[in-house]
Amino acid sequence: MTKIKICGIKTLNDALAAIDAGAEYLGFNFYSRSPRFVETPVCVEITSAIKAKHPQIKLVGVFVNSSVDEIKRIMQTCSLDLAQLHGDETPEMFLQLAPIAFKAFRSVPAELTGYERDIVPALLVDASVKDKYGGSGITADWSAAAELARRVPLLLAGGLTPENVADAVRQVQPWGVDVASGVESAPGQKDAAKMSAFIKAVQQVEVQV
Repeated sequence: MTKIKICGIKTLNDALAAIDAGAEYLGFNFYSRSPRFVETPVCVEITSAIKAKHPQIKLVGVFVNSSVDEIKRIMQTCSLDLAQLHGDETPEMFLQLAPIAFKAFRSVPAELTGYERDIVPALLVDASVKDKYGGSGITADWSAAAELARRVPLLLAGGLTPENVADAVRQVQPWGVDVASGVESAPGQKDAAKMSAFIKAVQQVEVQV
């Protein structure tokens, strides 16, 4: 079954709506220039409620060029399970955060040296957009991602929507899909109906297979 991550959660209502729709992973963005940025105290309120009601849900912190110490502090404070490194983090930083971290690549990497990971997800593939660290609404290179997905369990991100995610799953056959802007009514505001439609579209592919 294709795993589903809803990223850029900013409110408890959005988190609960995502879970109700069938999401298994929730992402919290700590990049201050993102419209999906969430303050640490707000994240603590959300994650503590989720941990109490839905302990099976995996909570992911999204970081862009934060220091290792800051990432560790936020991970502990917010009770997060995984750290998604979405900036220009070095293999040395990645190693210091193992095994809780996975690297996001803004294009399919030619090689993974220094960022190898034996735990799922192995990595995330996003679209390559100048000066953007995710959330651009631009689709990734699905054909290149499909080749990589045959070798490692990857999360596919980049411009996924309720309308195109079924095609993405069929073509790429990723371990999971990751959506932010594609299920929003406005930047940073999740739309419960779109989240539900997105997840149903993924699940429909599973039925067809």
